Amino acid sequence: MVGLPARGKSLIAQKIVRYLKWLSINAKSFNVGSYRRADTPQPSAEFFNTGNTQGERMRRAAAEAAVSDMLKWFGEGGHVGVLDATNSTKARRSWIKQQCDAKGYECLFVESKCDDEKLVLNNVLSVKTSSPDYIGQDPEDAVRDFMERIRNYEKVYQSVGDDEEVTFVKLINVGSQVIINSVQNYLQTRIIYFTMNLHITPRSIWLSRHGESVFNVQGKIGGDADLSERGYAYSRALPELVAKSAGNTPVTLWTSTMKRTIQTAHHLKYPKKQWKALDELDAGVCDGLTYEEIEQRYPEDFRARDDDKYNYRYHGGESYRDIVIRLEPIIMEMERGENIMVVTHQAVLRCIYAYFMNVPQDQSPWMEIPLHTVIKLTPRAYGTQEERFKAEIPAVSTFRAKYASANMGAGSLDVASVAASPIPRAQLDGVVEAKDDIIAEVVAAKQKEREAINGVKE
Repeated sequence: MVGLPARGKSLIAQKIVRYLKWLSINAKSFNVGSYRRADTPQPSAEFFNTGNTQGERMRRAAAEAAVSDMLKWFGEGGHVGVLDATNSTKARRSWIKQQCDAKGYECLFVESKCDDEKLVLNNVLSVKTSSPDYIGQDPEDAVRDFMERIRNYEKVYQSVGDDEEVTFVKLINVGSQVIINSVQNYLQTRIIYFTMNLHITPRSIWLSRHGESVFNVQGKIGGDADLSERGYAYSRALPELVAKSAGNTPVTLWTSTMKRTIQTAHHLKYPKKQWKALDELDAGVCDGLTYEEIEQRYPEDFRARDDDKYNYRYHGGESYRDIVIRLEPIIMEMERGENIMVVTHQAVLRCIYAYFMNVPQDQSPWMEIPLHTVIKLTPRAYGTQEERFKAEIPAVSTFRAKYASANMGAGSLDVASVAASPIPRAQLDGVVEAKDDIIAEVVAAKQKEREAINGVKE
């Protein structure tokens, strides 16, 4: 990474690593600030003054330790290491390249350059709540000190140029202009394309499964079922639930093309877009079956899926790895966009959540994403903040633990649960009337989709 402080370098570094790991590429970030904090946990701006010889020596030692660990990690099987630091001079970048060249590793410099004062100020203000350098400090003092730190770096800062004869991508003012130089291979191209879709302005993402469906109540997987009565109640409650965290923030709403997500989003008054790529995992020959039925008909497959759920592909269907591949354009659009809400399905949400929260592949298919819950994610430079908002509307649990019994209490037990947990009267009012409107909307949407397909065929 290259750039002055408050230019989003750590956020971009975090996103690159997260994206590559999500695609099964072994990546890791080496944050020089973390190495420096081992000896100087909360230095003042004076520590970064170019005339401070002791500060310069300690910062150099931190960079050397980070590069040494990165090169060692490469030797242990690492594929992409991100050196997260200012790397603000030609001399520093030349030294980094020499260290990598000596080991046979290629360098790509990613510079975030920004002279948009409003954007820089927003990033500086976020420092007082997210940077480890200012934990417990007065916010005003933190901002004042950080601005002085930036001025110290500006004294020596040199932007990456053609004269350095290195591969680089320069992101100017959050990607409003992109300069690319001397790309060497496919992986560099992939990383550059990803960074071109990034922005560092503050935003949030809201995730929700569809409301409880008829298939959920019956314990069946897949299908294109309608919502249950409680699912329709969640649909009506969703606008108020989202408003608790979104307020009047402009939000774009995405759903899959399946009825239960369209029905769930019916009462939300945001601009809407349907994505085929957000449809639920295709269960192939097991579509419409309960887990008990799958275990009875395909016992070996039932066990094989538990052994490696991420890679197991249903006969005639998909795996979680397949979902990640078809979700890549969705992730690109989410990174390019601003405030987005996604109403989709359990497996799809697991993959999206795993991307933003950096959850390992082997764990992502086993995460519990409950029904009737909105998850708000806010990406920040040092991690993604998560908040959950649960509707007070009962729903069955569709979560099944690894190697757990196929008998999850589906069918009659779920029906009993519905009877034992009735929808409160206030939430039930108008559900039946609203259902007719929602179904009519879904039918119209499906008809429009068929007409579009027929138009293509003709």
